[in-house]
Amino acid sequence: MASMQRDLGEHDSATGQFNGADIINPNVETLDAIVVGAGFAGCYLLHKLRKKGFTAKIIEAGSGLGGIWHWNAYPGARVDSQYPIYAYSLPEVYEDWTWSSHYPDHYELRKYFNHVDRKLGIKKDTVFNSKVTKAHFDETDDMWTIYCDTGRTFRTRHFIASLGFAAKRYFPDWEGLDSFKGIIHHSSFWPHEGVDVRGKKCGVVGTGATGVQITQEWAREIGDNGSLKMFQRTPNLACPMRQVYLTKEEQEKDKLKYPELFNQRWNNYNGFLYQYRPELMFDHTPEQRQEMFNMLWNMGGFRFLMNNYYDMTRELKANNEAYKYWRNRVHERVGNPRKAELLAPATPPHPFGGKRLSLEQDFYDHFNRPNVDVIDIKTNPIVRFEANGIRQQDGTFHELDIIALATGFDSITGGLKDIEVKGLGGELLTEKWKDGTYTYLGMMTNRFPNFYFTYGPQGPTAFSNGPSCVELQGDWMIDLFDKMRKDGKTRVNPKVEKEQEWKATVNELSLRGVRGHTNSWYNGANIPGKPREALNYAGGIPLYIKEIGKEKESGYEGFEFSTANGGKLARL
Repeated sequence: MASMQRDLGEHDSATGQFNGADIINPNVETLDAIVVGAGFAGCYLLHKLRKKGFTAKIIEAGSGLGGIWHWNAYPGARVDSQYPIYAYSLPEVYEDWTWSSHYPDHYELRKYFNHVDRKLGIKKDTVFNSKVTKAHFDETDDMWTIYCDTGRTFRTRHFIASLGFAAKRYFPDWEGLDSFKGIIHHSSFWPHEGVDVRGKKCGVVGTGATGVQITQEWAREIGDNGSLKMFQRTPNLACPMRQVYLTKEEQEKDKLKYPELFNQRWNNYNGFLYQYRPELMFDHTPEQRQEMFNMLWNMGGFRFLMNNYYDMTRELKANNEAYKYWRNRVHERVGNPRKAELLAPATPPHPFGGKRLSLEQDFYDHFNRPNVDVIDIKTNPIVRFEANGIRQQDGTFHELDIIALATGFDSITGGLKDIEVKGLGGELLTEKWKDGTYTYLGMMTNRFPNFYFTYGPQGPTAFSNGPSCVELQGDWMIDLFDKMRKDGKTRVNPKVEKEQEWKATVNELSLRGVRGHTNSWYNGANIPGKPREALNYAGGIPLYIKEIGKEKESGYEGFEFSTANGGKLARL
């Protein structure tokens, strides 16, 4: 089993070299802020913290910058947020960077983060190959002690978890998973050197956005002598990407409009450059609806989902019209009736947009080939993995050489719960959130002072463009840190009644759309035993800006502030 565990994502750890900040003793480094995770949020926060004069470092489990894009090396991994807003709005970063396309792949994202480092000097204050295992709050001086698996220890006033919403991978409890003798990898820890699938019998288990991307890519690579089987429990309602390739000259002109475009995203629900339309679906004739659907379909990207009629994601009757259109377009492309019906069934498996959809380029077209198939594991589940393949409940055996597990994540809260976080009185975060998640503004939680999280539970998170969300939250946090420093405060703790109000708000907003009525990883339903609850703020970016702005303008009345050591500051 040792080799399989390695394939599924174990990594070696090594002690990082520390620079800067005060050293209290040889084993403990003291800083104003520690950020866990070197993705979009972590790099942005470090840059902004240093500009404000705070001493700060990132602790990163991986060996490079990029967060999810450091790990995302699975076949076909690419951005599905459209150029140019899946990037920093910082002129010093974008002024001399050019993209190859509207939807760049994982190779280009890693190059982008190397560029970010050249411009902002992120790596010099990042501790790599170090996983945070524990974080304990000391009530005597309002400092967090951060413990790493390397044996290194840090002390910090502010502890920020920027783990992303997909930090803890998930494996269903299949019998015999460790008995498979071929090559097997989970999508989240794919080897950067890749896997040669030419002429091989390949299987992809899972049909989320990642499963679609792997299937699409492998279908191109297997050749005529290989085979590919996609094991599907629930079909992905994928939409066409419509990739567009870019020239440097085009982007130089676009950059003149970047400030305007980056500001425009604050006005749109998802932090993109477009949002739902004001029109209602049945105020238009069938012919007008068809014209609208055709236009959005041809534009590609998430427009058919996010740029559609206002009521498309809010009313089931309107939603079903969109589903019927989508189904017809898929059936036009898949000639085999059995495959077409599995991929796009007559009865919707869930409301359109209720689960995370993928963007595809030629995904459906590959199923016209005899050596590419879709296997139904909803009515005929996988019962076990065997040495040479997978067996279903009715006894059907699928011989396989290579398996990709696209089985998803314990999303939103899983990464945070993976760290032993202790707050006031030694309370564990896992205990507090055991039966349900409580936060205020999707950034803090009561009884865990000076502990913050970005792109996490009850924030816009999975319902928003990532860089848009983390820039908003990062700026808000640093304004709070600055106020505490000026006011001589060492502790900030959200009021319990405020997080109860926030949870009620998050629940109420969730139920206004189809996502709130659909079981998915958006609400924890993919993990056995996990509470089913609204984990994303569904009010949209403009309303979220209003809410966090109102809190700041009130003087942070939703929080309690205090000073440790009888009013003498330990650090700040």
